[in-house]
Amino acid sequence: MARIRCESRIRLFRGAFALLRAFIVALGLFGVAFSASAANNKSARPSQATFREFVDALWPAAEERGVSRAIFDKAFASVTFDPKVVASAESQPEFVRPIWDYVMSAVSADRIERGRDSARSESLWLARAKDIYGVDDAVILGVWGLETDFGGFVGSNNVIRALASLAYVRFQGDYFRDELLSAFVILEEGDIDSSVMRGSWAGAMGQTQFMPSSYLSYAVAFQRHDRRDVWTSEADAIGSTANYLAKHGWTKGLPWGFEVRLPAKFALTAADSSSPAPFSSFAARGVVKADGSSLPESGEGRLLILAGLHGPVFLVTSNFDVIKTYNNSTAYALSVGLLGDAVTGSPGPVAQWPVHDRPLTATQIQRLQVKLEKMGYDVGKVDGKIGDALRSAVCAYQERNGLAPDGYASQALFSRVSALR
Repeated sequence: MARIRCESRIRLFRGAFALLRAFIVALGLFGVAFSASAANNKSARPSQATFREFVDALWPAAEERGVSRAIFDKAFASVTFDPKVVASAESQPEFVRPIWDYVMSAVSADRIERGRDSARSESLWLARAKDIYGVDDAVILGVWGLETDFGGFVGSNNVIRALASLAYVRFQGDYFRDELLSAFVILEEGDIDSSVMRGSWAGAMGQTQFMPSSYLSYAVAFQRHDRRDVWTSEADAIGSTANYLAKHGWTKGLPWGFEVRLPAKFALTAADSSSPAPFSSFAARGVVKADGSSLPESGEGRLLILAGLHGPVFLVTSNFDVIKTYNNSTAYALSVGLLGDAVTGSPGPVAQWPVHDRPLTATQIQRLQVKLEKMGYDVGKVDGKIGDALRSAVCAYQERNGLAPDGYASQALFSRVSALR
Protein backbone atom coordinates (compact mmCIF):
# COMPACT_ATOMS: atom_id res chain seq x y z
CA MET A 1 0.00 0.00 0.00
CA ALA A 2 2.84 2.40 0.82
CA ARG A 3 4.34 1.84 -2.62
CA ILE A 4 0.98 2.42 -4.29
CA ARG A 5 0.42 5.64 -2.33
CA CYS A 6 3.95 6.80 -3.18
CA GLU A 7 3.48 6.12 -6.90
CA SER A 8 0.14 7.92 -6.79
CA ARG A 9 1.76 10.96 -5.21
CA ILE A 10 4.50 10.92 -7.83
CA ARG A 11 1.92 10.80 -10.59
CA LEU A 12 -0.01 13.66 -9.00
CA PHE A 13 3.17 15.70 -8.64
CA ARG A 14 4.15 15.06 -12.25
CA GLY A 15 0.67 15.99 -13.42
CA ALA A 16 0.68 19.21 -11.41
CA PHE A 17 4.13 20.09 -12.68
CA ALA A 18 3.05 19.47 -16.26
CA LEU A 19 0.03 21.72 -15.81
CA LEU A 20 2.15 24.47 -14.25
CA ARG A 21 4.71 24.19 -17.02
CA ALA A 22 2.01 24.34 -19.71
CA PHE A 23 0.54 27.46 -18.06
CA ILE A 24 3.92 29.18 -17.99
CA VAL A 25 4.55 28.28 -21.64
CA ALA A 26 1.18 29.75 -22.57
CA LEU A 27 2.25 33.03 -20.98
CA GLY A 28 5.39 32.96 -23.11
CA LEU A 29 7.66 33.49 -20.09
CA PHE A 30 9.46 30.15 -19.89
CA GLY A 31 9.18 26.46 -20.38
CA VAL A 32 9.72 25.88 -24.05
CA ALA A 33 9.53 22.19 -24.80
CA PHE A 34 13.01 21.31 -26.02
CA SER A 35 13.85 18.66 -28.57
CA ALA A 36 16.28 15.90 -27.68
CA SER A 37 19.13 17.94 -29.13
CA ALA A 38 18.12 21.00 -27.15
CA ALA A 39 17.67 18.96 -24.01
CA ASN A 40 21.32 17.97 -24.24
CA ASN A 41 22.25 21.63 -24.05
CA LYS A 42 21.43 22.16 -20.38
CA SER A 43 22.72 25.72 -20.34
CA ALA A 44 20.22 26.94 -22.97
CA ARG A 45 17.35 28.96 -21.52
CA PRO A 46 14.82 30.94 -23.55
CA SER A 47 15.46 34.33 -22.00
CA GLN A 48 15.73 37.44 -24.12
CA ALA A 49 19.14 38.32 -22.63
CA THR A 50 20.80 35.07 -23.67
CA PHE A 51 18.89 35.14 -26.96
CA ARG A 52 20.58 38.44 -27.79
CA GLU A 53 23.94 36.90 -26.93
CA PHE A 54 23.14 34.09 -29.37
CA VAL A 55 22.22 36.64 -32.05
CA ASP A 56 25.42 38.61 -31.52
CA ALA A 57 27.47 35.41 -31.76
CA LEU A 58 25.98 34.72 -35.20
CA TRP A 59 27.55 37.77 -36.81
CA PRO A 60 30.96 36.24 -37.72
CA ALA A 61 29.27 33.32 -39.50
CA ALA A 62 26.94 35.68 -41.37
CA GLU A 63 29.87 37.88 -42.36
CA GLU A 64 31.71 34.85 -43.73
CA ARG A 65 28.78 34.25 -46.06
CA GLY A 66 28.98 37.76 -47.45
CA VAL A 67 26.26 39.38 -45.35
CA SER A 68 26.77 43.08 -44.58
CA ARG A 69 26.46 44.43 -41.06
CA ALA A 70 23.68 46.75 -42.18
CA ILE A 71 21.53 43.85 -43.48
CA PHE A 72 22.28 41.79 -40.37
CA ASP A 73 21.32 44.57 -37.94
CA LYS A 74 18.22 45.55 -39.88
CA ALA A 75 16.93 41.97 -39.96
CA PHE A 76 17.42 41.55 -36.22
CA ALA A 77 16.03 44.94 -35.25
CA SER A 78 13.29 44.34 -32.64
CA VAL A 79 13.49 40.57 -33.18
CA THR A 80 12.90 38.67 -29.95
CA PHE A 81 12.73 35.02 -29.00
CA ASP A 82 9.38 33.47 -29.99
CA PRO A 83 8.28 30.67 -27.63
CA LYS A 84 5.19 29.96 -29.74
CA VAL A 85 7.35 28.94 -32.68
CA VAL A 86 9.32 26.48 -30.58
CA ALA A 87 6.12 25.13 -29.04
CA SER A 88 4.75 24.56 -32.55
CA ALA A 89 7.89 22.65 -33.47
CA GLU A 90 7.76 20.43 -30.41
CA SER A 91 4.03 19.85 -30.04
CA GLN A 92 2.70 16.57 -31.39
CA PRO A 93 -0.91 15.40 -31.59
CA GLU A 94 -1.96 12.77 -29.08
CA PHE A 95 -3.90 10.83 -31.66
CA VAL A 96 -3.04 9.04 -34.88
CA ARG A 97 -4.67 10.36 -38.02
CA PRO A 98 -5.62 7.55 -40.43
CA ILE A 99 -4.19 7.82 -43.93
CA TRP A 100 -7.66 8.17 -45.43
CA ASP A 101 -8.45 11.16 -43.21
CA TYR A 102 -5.27 12.89 -44.34
CA VAL A 103 -5.80 12.16 -48.02
CA MET A 104 -9.49 13.03 -48.12
CA SER A 105 -8.82 16.30 -46.30
CA ALA A 106 -5.93 17.17 -48.63
CA VAL A 107 -7.87 16.26 -51.76
CA SER A 108 -11.14 17.96 -50.89
CA ALA A 109 -13.72 19.07 -53.45
CA ASP A 110 -13.16 22.74 -52.58
CA ARG A 111 -9.39 22.45 -53.02
CA ILE A 112 -9.81 20.63 -56.33
CA GLU A 113 -12.04 23.45 -57.58
CA ARG A 114 -9.54 26.11 -56.47
CA GLY A 115 -6.83 24.12 -58.18
CA ARG A 116 -8.73 24.08 -61.45
CA ASP A 117 -9.15 27.85 -61.26
CA SER A 118 -5.39 28.20 -60.68
CA ALA A 119 -4.61 25.77 -63.49
CA ARG A 120 -6.64 27.89 -65.91
CA SER A 121 -5.23 31.23 -64.79
CA GLU A 122 -1.61 30.00 -64.77
CA SER A 123 -1.80 27.62 -67.74
CA LEU A 124 0.95 29.41 -69.69
CA TRP A 125 3.45 29.22 -66.82
CA LEU A 126 2.57 25.59 -66.08
CA ALA A 127 3.05 24.68 -69.73
CA ARG A 128 6.38 26.55 -69.84
CA ALA A 129 7.58 24.81 -66.68
CA LYS A 130 6.69 21.42 -68.15
CA ASP A 131 8.46 22.27 -71.40
CA ILE A 132 11.67 23.51 -69.72
CA TYR A 133 11.95 21.14 -66.75
CA GLY A 134 9.91 18.13 -67.88
CA VAL A 135 7.82 18.07 -64.70
CA ASP A 136 4.12 17.30 -65.03
CA ASP A 137 1.90 20.30 -64.41
CA ALA A 138 -0.38 18.08 -62.32
CA VAL A 139 2.39 17.45 -59.78
CA ILE A 140 3.32 21.14 -59.62
CA LEU A 141 -0.34 21.89 -58.90
CA GLY A 142 -0.41 19.16 -56.26
CA VAL A 143 2.56 20.64 -54.40
CA TRP A 144 1.20 24.18 -54.72
CA GLY A 145 -2.20 23.11 -53.42
CA LEU A 146 -0.92 21.18 -50.43
CA GLU A 147 1.64 23.75 -49.39
CA THR A 148 -0.41 26.97 -49.42
CA ASP A 149 -3.77 26.15 -51.02
CA PHE A 150 -2.57 27.68 -54.30
CA GLY A 151 -1.11 30.73 -52.63
CA GLY A 152 -4.09 31.29 -50.37
CA PHE A 153 -1.93 31.43 -47.25
CA VAL A 154 1.87 31.64 -47.42
CA GLY A 155 2.46 32.14 -43.68
CA SER A 156 2.51 35.14 -41.38
CA ASN A 157 5.60 34.48 -39.26
CA ASN A 158 8.66 36.70 -39.42
CA VAL A 159 11.09 34.23 -41.01
CA ILE A 160 14.17 35.63 -39.27
CA ARG A 161 12.49 35.49 -35.86
CA ALA A 162 11.16 31.97 -36.44
CA LEU A 163 14.48 30.57 -37.62
CA ALA A 164 16.45 32.35 -34.91
CA SER A 165 14.15 31.00 -32.18
CA LEU A 166 14.49 27.43 -33.44
CA ALA A 167 18.23 27.82 -33.93
CA TYR A 168 18.64 29.22 -30.43
CA VAL A 169 17.15 26.13 -28.76
CA ARG A 170 19.05 23.93 -31.25
CA PHE A 171 15.91 22.24 -32.51
CA GLN A 172 17.20 19.57 -34.91
CA GLY A 173 20.78 20.47 -34.07
CA ASP A 174 22.35 23.08 -36.35
CA TYR A 175 19.76 22.76 -39.12
CA PHE A 176 17.86 25.96 -38.34
CA ARG A 177 21.06 27.91 -37.66
CA ASP A 178 22.19 27.03 -41.18
CA GLU A 179 18.79 27.99 -42.59
CA LEU A 180 18.96 31.30 -40.74
CA LEU A 181 22.32 32.09 -42.33
CA SER A 182 20.87 31.20 -45.73
CA ALA A 183 17.98 33.60 -45.07
CA PHE A 184 20.52 36.40 -44.52
CA VAL A 185 22.12 35.63 -47.86
CA ILE A 186 18.69 36.01 -49.50
CA LEU A 187 18.31 39.41 -47.86
CA GLU A 188 21.81 40.43 -48.95
CA GLU A 189 21.03 39.48 -52.55
CA GLY A 190 18.04 41.81 -52.43
CA ASP A 191 15.26 39.44 -53.50
CA ILE A 192 13.11 40.55 -50.56
CA ASP A 193 13.24 42.92 -47.59
CA SER A 194 13.34 41.51 -44.08
CA SER A 195 10.20 43.45 -43.15
CA VAL A 196 8.10 41.38 -45.56
CA MET A 197 10.00 38.09 -45.37
CA ARG A 198 7.12 36.02 -44.03
CA GLY A 199 6.56 32.29 -43.89
CA SER A 200 5.62 29.33 -41.73
CA TRP A 201 6.63 28.74 -38.12
CA ALA A 202 9.52 26.65 -39.50
CA GLY A 203 10.73 29.39 -41.83
CA ALA A 204 9.34 27.88 -45.05
CA MET A 205 8.63 30.68 -47.50
CA GLY A 206 6.48 31.53 -50.45
CA GLN A 207 3.63 29.92 -52.34
CA THR A 208 5.30 26.52 -52.43
CA GLN A 209 7.11 26.88 -49.08
CA PHE A 210 10.84 26.80 -49.78
CA MET A 211 13.27 26.69 -46.91
CA PRO A 212 15.97 29.39 -47.35
CA SER A 213 18.66 26.92 -48.47
CA SER A 214 16.31 25.44 -51.06
CA TYR A 215 15.42 28.93 -52.22
CA LEU A 216 19.08 29.75 -52.81
CA SER A 217 19.63 26.52 -54.74
CA TYR A 218 16.42 26.13 -56.72
CA ALA A 219 14.35 29.34 -56.87
CA VAL A 220 14.22 30.94 -60.32
CA ALA A 221 13.02 34.27 -61.71
CA PHE A 222 10.61 32.49 -64.05
CA GLN A 223 8.78 35.71 -64.87
CA ARG A 224 12.06 37.24 -66.06
CA HIS A 225 12.17 40.14 -63.63
CA ASP A 226 15.15 41.22 -61.56
CA ARG A 227 14.51 39.00 -58.55
CA ARG A 228 13.19 35.62 -57.52
CA ASP A 229 9.79 36.23 -55.97
CA VAL A 230 8.17 33.03 -54.67
CA TRP A 231 5.94 35.11 -52.38
CA THR A 232 3.78 37.10 -54.78
CA SER A 233 4.70 35.76 -58.24
CA GLU A 234 2.76 32.64 -59.20
CA ALA A 235 5.11 32.23 -62.17
CA ASP A 236 8.22 32.18 -59.97
CA ALA A 237 6.59 29.74 -57.53
CA ILE A 238 5.66 27.40 -60.39
CA GLY A 239 9.04 27.60 -62.10
CA SER A 240 10.96 27.22 -58.85
CA THR A 241 8.97 24.12 -57.85
CA ALA A 242 9.53 22.54 -61.26
CA ASN A 243 13.25 23.31 -61.06
CA TYR A 244 13.45 21.78 -57.58
CA LEU A 245 11.77 18.54 -58.67
CA ALA A 246 13.82 18.33 -61.86
CA LYS A 247 17.09 18.81 -59.96
CA HIS A 248 16.05 16.05 -57.54
CA GLY A 249 15.73 13.50 -60.31
CA TRP A 250 12.30 13.85 -61.89
CA THR A 251 11.99 11.56 -64.93
CA LYS A 252 10.16 13.22 -67.81
CA GLY A 253 7.15 11.29 -69.07
CA LEU A 254 7.03 8.90 -66.13
CA PRO A 255 3.91 9.09 -63.93
CA TRP A 256 4.28 9.40 -60.17
CA GLY A 257 2.09 6.32 -59.92
CA PHE A 258 -1.48 5.13 -60.32
CA GLU A 259 -4.05 2.95 -58.59
CA VAL A 260 -3.99 -0.72 -59.54
CA ARG A 261 -6.18 -3.77 -59.08
CA LEU A 262 -4.59 -7.00 -57.92
CA PRO A 263 -6.02 -10.33 -59.06
CA ALA A 264 -7.85 -12.40 -56.45
CA LYS A 265 -5.00 -14.88 -56.00
CA PHE A 266 -2.13 -12.42 -56.26
CA ALA A 267 0.87 -13.84 -54.37
CA LEU A 268 1.97 -10.69 -52.55
CA THR A 269 5.54 -10.56 -51.26
CA ALA A 270 7.29 -8.00 -49.09
CA ALA A 271 9.61 -7.25 -52.02
CA ASP A 272 6.63 -5.98 -54.05
CA SER A 273 6.47 -2.94 -51.75
CA SER A 274 10.18 -2.43 -51.19
CA SER A 275 11.92 -2.97 -54.52
CA PRO A 276 10.92 -1.59 -57.93
CA ALA A 277 10.13 -4.06 -60.71
CA PRO A 278 9.18 -3.54 -64.37
CA PHE A 279 5.53 -2.77 -65.03
CA SER A 280 5.61 -5.74 -67.38
CA SER A 281 6.39 -8.12 -64.50
CA PHE A 282 3.36 -6.88 -62.57
CA ALA A 283 1.23 -7.18 -65.71
CA ALA A 284 2.42 -10.78 -66.14
CA ARG A 285 1.06 -11.50 -62.66
CA GLY A 286 -2.36 -10.16 -63.59
CA VAL A 287 -2.08 -6.60 -62.24
CA VAL A 288 -4.05 -3.96 -64.15
CA LYS A 289 -4.94 -0.33 -63.55
CA ALA A 290 -7.89 0.23 -61.24
CA ASP A 291 -10.14 1.04 -64.20
CA GLY A 292 -9.23 -2.27 -65.84
CA SER A 293 -6.85 -0.85 -68.44
CA SER A 294 -3.37 -2.23 -69.05
CA LEU A 295 -0.24 -1.01 -67.31
CA PRO A 296 2.22 1.11 -69.31
CA GLU A 297 4.59 -0.95 -71.44
CA SER A 298 7.72 0.75 -70.09
CA GLY A 299 8.74 1.87 -66.64
CA GLU A 300 9.01 0.26 -63.25
CA GLY A 301 7.49 0.72 -59.82
CA ARG A 302 6.61 -0.83 -56.50
CA LEU A 303 3.34 -1.40 -54.71
CA LEU A 304 2.18 1.15 -52.16
CA ILE A 305 -0.35 -0.36 -49.76
CA LEU A 306 -1.34 1.98 -46.92
CA ALA A 307 -4.67 0.60 -45.76
CA GLY A 308 -4.48 -3.12 -46.41
CA LEU A 309 -5.52 -5.09 -49.46
CA HIS A 310 -9.14 -3.98 -49.07
CA GLY A 311 -8.20 -0.32 -49.55
CA PRO A 312 -6.70 1.45 -52.58
CA VAL A 313 -3.45 -0.08 -53.83
CA PHE A 314 -1.01 2.00 -55.88
CA LEU A 315 1.94 1.28 -58.11
CA VAL A 316 4.41 4.12 -57.56
CA THR A 317 7.55 5.06 -59.44
CA SER A 318 10.82 6.83 -58.78
CA ASN A 319 8.99 10.13 -59.35
CA PHE A 320 6.98 9.40 -56.22
CA ASP A 321 10.27 9.38 -54.32
CA VAL A 322 11.19 12.71 -55.92
CA ILE A 323 8.00 14.20 -54.48
CA LYS A 324 9.09 12.89 -51.08
CA THR A 325 12.26 14.97 -51.28
CA TYR A 326 9.94 17.98 -50.99
CA ASN A 327 8.34 16.54 -47.85
CA ASN A 328 9.50 13.15 -46.62
CA SER A 329 6.02 11.84 -45.91
CA THR A 330 4.36 9.05 -47.83
CA ALA A 331 0.91 10.48 -47.06
CA TYR A 332 2.04 13.88 -48.34
CA ALA A 333 3.48 12.50 -51.58
CA LEU A 334 0.37 10.42 -52.25
CA SER A 335 -1.85 13.44 -51.61
CA VAL A 336 0.24 15.57 -53.99
CA GLY A 337 -0.20 12.96 -56.70
CA LEU A 338 -3.92 12.46 -56.14
CA LEU A 339 -4.64 16.20 -55.84
CA GLY A 340 -2.77 16.97 -59.03
CA ASP A 341 -4.57 14.17 -60.85
CA ALA A 342 -7.95 15.40 -59.61
CA VAL A 343 -7.25 19.00 -60.60
CA THR A 344 -6.29 17.93 -64.12
CA GLY A 345 -9.39 15.77 -64.53
CA SER A 346 -8.41 12.26 -63.45
CA PRO A 347 -10.85 10.37 -61.23
CA GLY A 348 -10.02 9.60 -57.63
CA PRO A 349 -9.31 6.14 -56.20
CA VAL A 350 -11.72 3.43 -57.31
CA ALA A 351 -11.30 1.25 -54.22
CA GLN A 352 -12.81 2.61 -51.03
CA TRP A 353 -10.70 3.54 -48.04
CA PRO A 354 -11.55 1.38 -44.99
CA VAL A 355 -13.02 4.35 -43.14
CA HIS A 356 -14.80 2.10 -40.64
CA ASP A 357 -11.58 0.47 -39.46
CA ARG A 358 -10.64 1.57 -35.97
CA PRO A 359 -7.11 2.97 -36.24
CA LEU A 360 -4.46 2.16 -33.67
CA THR A 361 -3.95 4.76 -30.98
CA ALA A 362 -0.54 6.34 -30.49
CA THR A 363 -0.06 4.15 -27.41
CA GLN A 364 -0.93 1.01 -29.36
CA ILE A 365 1.44 1.97 -32.18
CA GLN A 366 4.24 2.53 -29.69
CA ARG A 367 3.57 -0.86 -28.09
CA LEU A 368 3.61 -2.48 -31.52
CA GLN A 369 6.91 -0.77 -32.31
CA VAL A 370 8.46 -1.92 -29.04
CA LYS A 371 7.20 -5.48 -29.49
CA LEU A 372 8.44 -5.79 -33.07
CA GLU A 373 11.77 -4.19 -32.17
CA LYS A 374 12.29 -6.75 -29.41
CA MET A 375 11.60 -9.44 -31.99
CA GLY A 376 14.42 -8.10 -34.15
CA TYR A 377 12.53 -5.99 -36.68
CA ASP A 378 13.72 -2.51 -37.63
CA VAL A 379 10.85 -0.17 -36.75
CA GLY A 380 12.83 3.06 -36.91
CA LYS A 381 12.13 5.54 -34.15
CA VAL A 382 9.75 4.33 -31.44
CA ASP A 383 7.47 7.35 -31.56
CA GLY A 384 3.88 6.13 -31.71
CA LYS A 385 3.56 7.03 -35.40
CA ILE A 386 3.00 4.89 -38.46
CA GLY A 387 5.70 5.59 -41.01
CA ASP A 388 7.59 3.77 -43.73
CA ALA A 389 9.90 1.99 -41.27
CA LEU A 390 7.02 0.52 -39.27
CA ARG A 391 5.17 -0.52 -42.42
CA SER A 392 8.31 -2.32 -43.62
CA ALA A 393 8.69 -4.04 -40.25
CA VAL A 394 5.04 -5.14 -40.33
CA CYS A 395 5.57 -6.47 -43.88
CA ALA A 396 8.58 -8.49 -42.75
CA TYR A 397 6.69 -9.89 -39.74
CA GLN A 398 3.67 -10.80 -41.87
CA GLU A 399 5.75 -12.56 -44.51
CA ARG A 400 7.72 -14.51 -41.91
CA ASN A 401 4.49 -15.67 -40.29
CA GLY A 402 2.57 -16.69 -43.36
CA LEU A 403 0.37 -13.59 -43.62
CA ALA A 404 -0.17 -11.39 -46.67
CA PRO A 405 2.62 -8.80 -46.30
CA ASP A 406 0.57 -5.67 -46.89
CA GLY A 407 2.26 -3.67 -44.09
CA TYR A 408 -1.10 -2.63 -42.63
CA ALA A 409 -0.92 -2.09 -38.86
CA SER A 410 -4.50 -3.05 -38.10
CA GLN A 411 -6.18 -3.82 -34.80
CA ALA A 412 -6.09 -7.51 -35.69
CA LEU A 413 -2.36 -7.42 -36.30
CA PHE A 414 -1.79 -5.45 -33.09
CA SER A 415 -3.74 -8.04 -31.09
CA ARG A 416 -1.79 -10.89 -32.68
CA VAL A 417 1.62 -9.34 -31.99
CA SER A 418 0.63 -8.21 -28.49
CA ALA A 419 -0.36 -11.76 -27.56
CA LEU A 420 3.11 -13.09 -28.33
CA ARG A 421 5.40 -13.80 -25.40
